[in-house]
Amino acid sequence: MGDSIDCVKHIELYVNSSATSLQQEASVDAIATLLKNDMLTIEALVREMEMYLTTTDHTIRARGIHLLAEVMAKLTSKPLTDTSIHSLIGFFSERLADWKALRGAVVGCLALLRRKKDVGMVTDSEAKAVALSYLQNLQVQALGQHDRKLSFQLMECILDHYAGAIRDLGDVLLYGICEAIDGEKDPDCLVLVFHIIESLAKLYPDPSGPLSKFAQDLFEILGSYFPIHFTHRKGEDDDSKREELSRALLLAFASTPLFEPFSMPLLLEKLSSSLPSAKVESFRYICYCTPKYGSNRMVKYAQALWSSIKEATFISPQSTVSAESELMGGMGFQDNDIMTQAFVLLQEVIQQDSIFTNLVLSDKDINIFVNSLIESMDFGDIPLLVRQKLHAAGHILSVCAKSSVASCNKVFETYFPLLMDALVISPAKPSQESYLDDDCSFVKLNFGALYLCIEFLGACRCLTASFDNFTLVSDFANQTWCAMLHTFSVPLMKGFISFLGSNIVDNAHNAFAYLCVKGLQTLSTFPASYVPVSKPLYDSSLLKLVSIVTSEINKTFLWTSALKALVEISLFIDKCPDSERASCFKSTVVEKIVSLISSGDITTSSSLKLQAAYDIGATRKEFMVKIVRGLDEAIAVHFSAAYELGNLESDKFTTELLDTYSNRVLPWFLETGDSEEIPIKFALSIWANIENSRCINPRHPDNARNLLGATMTAMKKAVGSCTVEGQEMIMNKSYELLLASNCFESMGFQSDNCSIKLKVLQQNHNFDSSTHRYEWLISLFASVIIALRPHTCLPNGKMMMQLFISAILNGHVPSAHALSALVNKLPSQITGINSFRSISLEEALDMIFGSFIRTSSNRSMSGNEIDFGGLKLDTLRIQSAKSNAVIGLAWIGKALLMRGHEKVKDITMTLLGLLMLDGNIGDSNQLQEWNEVCDEENVHQLVKCAADAFHIIMSDSEECLNRRYHAVIRPLYKQRFFSSVIPILLSLVVKSESPSVRSMLYRAFAHVVSDTPLTPILSEAKKLIPILLDCLSILSMDVLDKDIIYKVLLVVSGILTDKNGEEAVIGNAPRIINQLLDLTAYSPSMAVRETAIQCLVAMSELPHIRIYPLRTQVLQSISKALDDPKRIIRQEAVRCRSAWYVFS
Repeated sequence: MGDSIDCVKHIELYVNSSATSLQQEASVDAIATLLKNDMLTIEALVREMEMYLTTTDHTIRARGIHLLAEVMAKLTSKPLTDTSIHSLIGFFSERLADWKALRGAVVGCLALLRRKKDVGMVTDSEAKAVALSYLQNLQVQALGQHDRKLSFQLMECILDHYAGAIRDLGDVLLYGICEAIDGEKDPDCLVLVFHIIESLAKLYPDPSGPLSKFAQDLFEILGSYFPIHFTHRKGEDDDSKREELSRALLLAFASTPLFEPFSMPLLLEKLSSSLPSAKVESFRYICYCTPKYGSNRMVKYAQALWSSIKEATFISPQSTVSAESELMGGMGFQDNDIMTQAFVLLQEVIQQDSIFTNLVLSDKDINIFVNSLIESMDFGDIPLLVRQKLHAAGHILSVCAKSSVASCNKVFETYFPLLMDALVISPAKPSQESYLDDDCSFVKLNFGALYLCIEFLGACRCLTASFDNFTLVSDFANQTWCAMLHTFSVPLMKGFISFLGSNIVDNAHNAFAYLCVKGLQTLSTFPASYVPVSKPLYDSSLLKLVSIVTSEINKTFLWTSALKALVEISLFIDKCPDSERASCFKSTVVEKIVSLISSGDITTSSSLKLQAAYDIGATRKEFMVKIVRGLDEAIAVHFSAAYELGNLESDKFTTELLDTYSNRVLPWFLETGDSEEIPIKFALSIWANIENSRCINPRHPDNARNLLGATMTAMKKAVGSCTVEGQEMIMNKSYELLLASNCFESMGFQSDNCSIKLKVLQQNHNFDSSTHRYEWLISLFASVIIALRPHTCLPNGKMMMQLFISAILNGHVPSAHALSALVNKLPSQITGINSFRSISLEEALDMIFGSFIRTSSNRSMSGNEIDFGGLKLDTLRIQSAKSNAVIGLAWIGKALLMRGHEKVKDITMTLLGLLMLDGNIGDSNQLQEWNEVCDEENVHQLVKCAADAFHIIMSDSEECLNRRYHAVIRPLYKQRFFSSVIPILLSLVVKSESPSVRSMLYRAFAHVVSDTPLTPILSEAKKLIPILLDCLSILSMDVLDKDIIYKVLLVVSGILTDKNGEEAVIGNAPRIINQLLDLTAYSPSMAVRETAIQCLVAMSELPHIRIYPLRTQVLQSISKALDDPKRIIRQEAVRCRSAWYVFS
C-alpha cells in the first residue's frame, strides 16, 4: 500500500506543470527503483497512470506518456513478461499518431526495441507494426531538432536490429525514409541519416532490388552534403564533429555500387574545385569507394582519374622542402594533403586494374620528363620545380612498381634500361659478379637517373617483402624485373661502393652520396630468398658503410647517412631472421664498432662513436650485449687513466661513456624487460675499478667533479634497476670495500659505536687532495644507498648513519641524499636474528635528532610555540657545519614528510625557529648561545639556508627520493604539508616586526606555495593572494631571487586563469594589476616580464567594473614594454594592449 502511495506521489509530481527537470528526473528514478526491486509491477504502474495516459488534456497526456517511456528506458536490463512487452509496444506504437504526445511515444518505442532477448524483447511482427506506424504518422522534418533526432534513432534501431522484419516493406519503407531525411541540416541528425542510408544498402544488396529505384533519389539527398563544411563555426569541437560527419557520409557513399553513376561524376567534378579541402575529400572518397564499387564499374573513369592524379602530383606539385631535406641530400619533400591523398588513390586504383598502370607508363608528360633525365645534370643545377617533379615521378612509378609483379615487370621494361644507359652502366659479366673492379664507378653522375633507379630498387624490395614464405623462388626469379635487377645489381652496388670511396665525396656531392648509401641499404635488405647480390658484395657493402662510420666522422652528412643505413640493415635482419647475415653483420659491423670504442684513440668525436655504438646495438639484443662489453672495457681502461693519472681526455671520455650507460643502455635493457645481469655487472665493475685504483689525482677539478657525478648517476640507475637480491650483492661489495679502505676509521668511527661521538662532530673532515679517494668511496656508497628498495637488507645500518651524518656536516650533499633515502625506507621496527646489525627508523631518528635537534614533548605545529633553539649549535663550532646541518635536516624532513611520519614536525619547527633569529625570540639564554657561535652575517646566511630548506622539502628531486629509486611516497603529502605550515607562516608574518625576518618568512612561503599543486592553493586563494603580492614585492628587491619570483608569479597566473580563483582575484584586482605592472619592467628576468604581461591579459577578462579605472595606467605601462629589447616581450605587449583597448 505504501509503495502504491509513493508511486502516485511521484506520478503526480512528474505531470505537474510546475515541476522542475531535476524533480522529474528524481520521480523517474524513484519509480524505476520500485519496479527493479519488484515493489511495484508494470501492470500496477499502468493502472495508476491510466487517467494520465488517456486524458484529453494534451499537456498532461504528453507528460504521462513521456513518464512511462522514461521509466521503460530505465528498465532495459529488467526482465519483463511477453504480455507486458506486447501491451506496452502496442500502446507506444499507436501513440505515434498522437502528435501532441509524440516524444514520449518515440522514447517508449525506442526503449522497448533496444531490449535484449534474455530479458524479453519485441517480436518481429511488433517491430514491423512500429515501422508501419512510423511511416504512416511521422512527419519528421516538421518536428523540432530533439524530436527529429529521436525519430532517426528509432528508425536506425529498427534497421539495425529488425531488418528481416521490415525487408518486405520495400518501396513503402524507402519512400518514407526519403521523405523523412530530405532537407535535414542538424549535424547530430545527419550522422544518423547517413547511417540509415548505409543500413538500407545492407538491407537491399540486390542490384535489381527495391533500392535500385530509389538510388538516385537517395544520392541526391546525400550528394547535397558533400563536402562536409561548416559555414558558421561554433566551437573547438567543430573539427571532430566535421570528421565524424565526413566519415559517416563516406560510408554512405560507398554503401552500395548503385550510387556509382551518381557519386563518381560529383567527386570528379569536385576535384577541380578551388577549395583545397574539397579536393582532399574527393580523392579520399574515391579511394574508399573504388574497391566497394568494383573494377568493372570504375574502369570507365580510369583516364579521368589518372588526369586528376597527375595534375595534383606531377603537373602542379604543391610539395614543400621538408625539415629533413638536408639529411636526404636535398630531396626531402613534404607533400601537402592533396598530393598525399592523390598518391593513396593511385596505389588503390593500380591494385584494382592493370589499365591504370598502362595509363601511367604511356603518359606523354611522364615519358618526356624521364627521357630528359638522360642529360647529365649536377644536383645544384636542378631547379626546385624540376626536383619537385622528380620527387613526384619517382613516387608515381614506385607506386606502380610495388603494386604487383605484373606492374613491376612493366615499369622495369619501360624505364630501367633507359636509366642504366643514362648512368652508363653495363650488365655484369658472370666473372664479375663477386668482386670489385678498379673501374666500377659511374661514368656519368646523372642525379635524376640515379634517383629514379634508387626509387625502383626500393619498390622492388617492398614488393618482395610483401610475399609470404611459400612463394616459389623459381617462379619469382623468372619475372622480368627480377632478371633485370639481377643483371644490373652487381655493377650498381660496385658503383655505389666505388663512389663512396672516391675523393669527390664532399658537401657539393651530398645528394649523390645519400643516394649511393640508400642504394647499398636497399640492396642489402632484400629478403634472403630473393637477394640480388652475392655474399662477397654484401660483405663489401657493410665494410664500406662501417668504414664511413669509423673513419669519416668529419663528414657529418655522409656519416649520418651511413649510420642510418647500418641501423636499417640491422633492423631488417632482426625482423627477417637470417643467421648468415646476422653473423656477417656482427663480425663486420658490431666488432668494428666495439673496437672503435675500446681503442685508445679518444681525440676524435667520442660522442659520435658512442651514438653509433648505441644506435646499432639497440637494433638487436645480441648486438647490444656485445656493445656493452666494449663499453665495459673502455670504462675500465679510461677510468683508471682519469682516476689515477688525472688524464683530461680520459676524464671527458669516461664521463661520456658513463652518460651513455645511464641515459641509453640501462633504460634500453629496462624497456626490453631483460634480466638484471647487465646493471649488476656494471655496478660491480665500477667498484672493482675503484678497488684497483689506490689513489686519485684530480689535476682538473671541474672534470673530476663531472666524472664523479656521471659515475654516481650511473651507479644509482644501475642499482635502482636491480631486484632486492641484486642490490644486496652490490651493497655487500661496496660495504666491504668501504671497510677495507679504512673509510670509517678515517672519519673517526669505530665499528661498535652506536651513537655519534661529540668529538667526531666537532672535526672538520674536508675532502682535500689527500682524501679525494674517501670522497669517491662515500659518494658512490651513497649512490648505492639512494637507489635501494625498501626491503633490501643493510649490513650495518648504525655505522652507515654515523658515516653519513659526519659527511653531511662537512658539506657532502650526496650523504644527505643517502641519509634521507634511509630515513624514507627504513622499517619502523626491526625483529629477528639480524636486528643487531640492522637499524630501525626510530633508532635512526634518535641518532639524528640526538645529534642536531633538541626535541620537546610539547612541540606542535599549531604556530603558538616555537623552539627557537632547536638546533644544537653548541656541537657545531665550525660555521659551515651549521648550514650543512640545516641542509641535512631539510632532506631528512623531506623523507619523513613523503612517508607520512609525524616527526617531520620537529624538523619543521626547528627550521621555523631559525627563520626568526633576527627577531624577538624571547629566550635570553638562547640568544646568548646564538651570539656565542654566530656573528650577524653568519646568522643571515644560516637563516637564508633555513628558508631555502623548504624548497628542498617541497620540490621534486631527480637525485633521490623519487619513484625511480623506490622511495616511499604517501599520496597528497605536499598538500598536507601546505595545510599545516602555511597558517604558521602567515601568523609569523603578521607578528614579525623585523624587515629581515619578514623577508625570510616570505622566502620560505614562496618555496612552499610554488611547489604545492594548484588545487589546495585555489581553496585558500582569498587568504593567499595578498601574501603572494607582498611576497613578489619584497623578493623583487634582490636580483638573485628572480627564479623564486618567477615561480611565485606562475602560482598567481594559475589562480588568475582558473575559474575557482575568480572570486578571490576580483576582490584583489587593483593590487594584482599594480604588482603585475611593476613586474613588466623587471629587468633581471625576461620570463618574469613575459608572464606578468600574460597575467595582465588574463586580468582583462574580469568584469569591467573592477578593472576599468585602471585601464589608463595599464596602457601607459604596457606602452613601455613595446620597446623591450626582447621580441617575445614586445609581442606579448601588443597582445596585452589589444586586450585592454577593447574597453578603453
